[in-house]
Amino acid sequence: MDRDEILAWVKAERLSLADFLDDLGDHEWQAASLCPGWTTHDVAAHLTLSTRSTLLGTIKGAIRARGDFNRMVADEARERAARFAPAELVAQFRETAGSARRSPGSGPLDPLADALVHGQDIARPLGRVRAMPAEPTIAALDHILASPFYGARKRFRGTRLTATDLDWSAGEGPDDARGPAADLLLLATGRAAGLAGLSGPGAERIAAAM
Repeated sequence: MDRDEILAWVKAERLSLADFLDDLGDHEWQAASLCPGWTTHDVAAHLTLSTRSTLLGTIKGAIRARGDFNRMVADEARERAARFAPAELVAQFRETAGSARRSPGSGPLDPLADALVHGQDIARPLGRVRAMPAEPTIAALDHILASPFYGARKRFRGTRLTATDLDWSAGEGPDDARGPAADLLLLATGRAAGLAGLSGPGAERIAAAM
């Protein structure tokens, strides 16, 4: 894959997610997401930031959050959610869907992983199904497993992962864990909700590592 292909995937996923958000009712925008303490509105606000963040803004945010990255990200999302209504955020998301700009320190595949995972963060608590395209999902899984940022290598240590709905597997170890790619992607990014779709002896090992 090259950067143009990745950017095309990112744009398609963002536009698909914007259509999904457009279909939500007012009560769904206020519902809790899989991100602890975040509503759907907060997650949508966060998604608009990756093409709008600056290095200076990130430094200032980190100082305000006293170096706590998760707190900084949550504060920025909630501040933006308070400023913009759902329809405004969806319009902003669409406006920069094809932008190559990304958050400081992130790589080309991070915006793709962000859109795929946050789509599940929103959809699952609402009881909605959000399908994920095969090639981009495989690319996101491979990226997350290789990156030190997400902690997936430690979480999956000693486990071989196999997707039951895609031609994908990764990892080495005595225990095998099988499940839909969406569940594996959630687990790779630290979301325990992915355990529900997991089977095999490796499921217990992963649950203990979460």
